[in-house]
Amino acid sequence: MSSFRLAIIGLLLCGLTSCTKQAYIFTSFHEPANEGLRLLYSYDAYHWTDLNKTFLKPEVGTQKVLRDPSIVQGPDGTFHLVWTCSWKGDRGFGYASSKDLINWSEQKFLPVMESEPKTVNVWAPEIFYDNEKKEYVIIWASTIPYRFAKGIEEEENNHRMYSITTTDFETFSKPKLFLDPGFSVIDAVIVKRTTKDYVLVLKDNTRPNRNLKVAFAKDALGPYENVSETFSPKLTEGPTVVKVGKNWLIYFDAYGQKIYSAYKTTDFKSFKDVTAEVSIPEGHKHGTIIKVKRKLIERLKNDR
Repeated sequence: MSSFRLAIIGLLLCGLTSCTKQAYIFTSFHEPANEGLRLLYSYDAYHWTDLNKTFLKPEVGTQKVLRDPSIVQGPDGTFHLVWTCSWKGDRGFGYASSKDLINWSEQKFLPVMESEPKTVNVWAPEIFYDNEKKEYVIIWASTIPYRFAKGIEEEENNHRMYSITTTDFETFSKPKLFLDPGFSVIDAVIVKRTTKDYVLVLKDNTRPNRNLKVAFAKDALGPYENVSETFSPKLTEGPTVVKVGKNWLIYFDAYGQKIYSAYKTTDFKSFKDVTAEVSIPEGHKHGTIIKVKRKLIERLKNDR
């Protein structure tokens, strides 16, 4: 067989087996969330495998749990992780960093709402690197009773989104109100499409809605406007977004249906349910997807 034919066959096999330098990590946890950080991996962002171990045991917060782990890799290669460390009672969240996802820094509790003593909770911190301003943005949901118009929700469940920024995880900006869409909102994630073009995927947490919507802004910190109608079924939460080719995949926990779902979009206006095309290990919960180098996956698989 000619070398040319062998090369063609090699390229075809490469396409079938995803022999690419690109791969994906999906942070995860299992209930009751006291064991720690789990990681899924994929070579195509559709089919996921659990590495079947915990990589970081939670040590901070009142409950010392690790829920809703959100991760980003900075320009220097360092991974930065934030997570919910208590269901209620804490006025902050957990933070740790790593160069390889195996060896981690000392965990820190970041008391972001300490100036608001009536804060009920700090939920689902989501971390984003703003490469235009060269800073990290962290957003989360908190309830401060009687701070906002009551609406449908009880006062201790009337959430709004807040934010801080940092360049070094040593000094932080003062917390600010990030999003008040006029209803209880949690589980928001920032997506950058291009310069001055951002999308926020969020959960409308009001009864009976409890579903996902999108909003748009020209800056990572907002203001986010034009909140859409829902694109997901009721009883959905914990979105994360990854770009694959020309499409954006939005994964979320469809807890009302007891499945993990994925929708596909090119414009965040029309959405296609592709749940049947993805595979997620049983027990996986609310996390964040990031792109990584394939060799990182091999190191994680070999770490025993």
